[in-house]
Amino acid sequence: MLAIQKKLSNLFYVILGLPSTAMGFALSIQIAVLSWILRTKYNLEIDQIGIVWAAGPIAGILGQPIIGLISDKVWFWGGRRRPFIIIGGILAGLMIFALPNIDRLNNFFGIGSLMAVAITVALTLDLSINISFNPTRSIIADVTPDGQPRTKGYTWMQSVSNLFGSGAYLIGALAGNYFLIYAGVFIVLLFSIIPLFFIEEPRKLEAPVDDQPSITGSKLAGTPHKGATQWGELFKLYFAHGFSWLGIQTMFVYMFAFLEQNIPSSPGVPLDDQNARLGQMIGWSFFILNAAGSIWPAFLLEPLSKKLGRVKTHSLMVAIMALGYFGITLWATNALTLYLMMVILTFGWAAVVSLPFAIMSEKVDKVRMGFFMGIFNLSVVLPQLVSSSVLGTVIKNAADKGIIFIISGVSLAISSALWLTVKEGKSVSSK
Repeated sequence: MLAIQKKLSNLFYVILGLPSTAMGFALSIQIAVLSWILRTKYNLEIDQIGIVWAAGPIAGILGQPIIGLISDKVWFWGGRRRPFIIIGGILAGLMIFALPNIDRLNNFFGIGSLMAVAITVALTLDLSINISFNPTRSIIADVTPDGQPRTKGYTWMQSVSNLFGSGAYLIGALAGNYFLIYAGVFIVLLFSIIPLFFIEEPRKLEAPVDDQPSITGSKLAGTPHKGATQWGELFKLYFAHGFSWLGIQTMFVYMFAFLEQNIPSSPGVPLDDQNARLGQMIGWSFFILNAAGSIWPAFLLEPLSKKLGRVKTHSLMVAIMALGYFGITLWATNALTLYLMMVILTFGWAAVVSLPFAIMSEKVDKVRMGFFMGIFNLSVVLPQLVSSSVLGTVIKNAADKGIIFIISGVSLAISSALWLTVKEGKSVSSK
């Protein structure tokens, strides 16, 4: 074990977050490019694009719990999580490369259906991200102790991930989405593989030691022992997190439709230029979301959670995000106002992709962390599935595409309220 890991130095936290950063970068490319390329290059309709996006959540429903369960039990290539991070990283890189070549793949294999090829590529890309995302998050719990060190692990993970995710959107905005795609292949492969040489996984996962003299004694006292899975709290957490992702995924998939209607190009602008401008606005919007969001986890959320507790901090940030969504519906009639509203969204986004993992990780049996990370992912992919498969038709038929951000705002407001029902862990109680 390297000294940086023994000391849990800041450098180690950065390295520990890079595999998750690789998958976050792949996801950023998917968010920035998939709807845009399906609309502008392959001319798919809004509801068809939703169907393509639905393939990913379907993959995640099965992929993450299964991979999590397997990774808890196996050991090969020098690790428990390492093999799945490597495999997922390679697959993600290949599928990113395939995105602008869907038509060529369709012609080469003689399939005769762009939709079928697009769904296959999206499904494989999302499955590969799911294969790796679970182990990249589980490995942080494996190598950090309970309490604030683990919170630091997840907040630093997301700070690094958001920083590079914002870089992905910046590349798309400045150099174009096609350059982003091909640069992303290299970055995803590099960050998936190289950091694993600096992280030593424990061969055996130890369950937390019971604070009580015996498990039986703690149960008789009415308090679950420290290693027990708190199912009641988990279900409350799942529902709260699920409503967050229902709103966020609605933004990711359908934002282009809002921009087409509310911030259109000037009359007479060539179609290619209109498509490029649409891609740039999406790129700049999500750059802001991740750039500012990369600051908040380590430098705002972690210290604030020490004072308020993680649950209250998270609920507050989600409520702020809800206000930002309503602000877009009311005021985003030009690019500048849109970007200002995106700044407000960054607080909730930074919280959603960091704090819930730390909160959840202390409510489950650590020996089965991979499995529970997979189950936790259902609170992400099931709302994504609803957004992609059900809301597409609703949004397509709505005269006012502002309904996209009304749905997002209401979902985040419900999530904020539900998070207040989740109990704070003792190890992070406010002092």
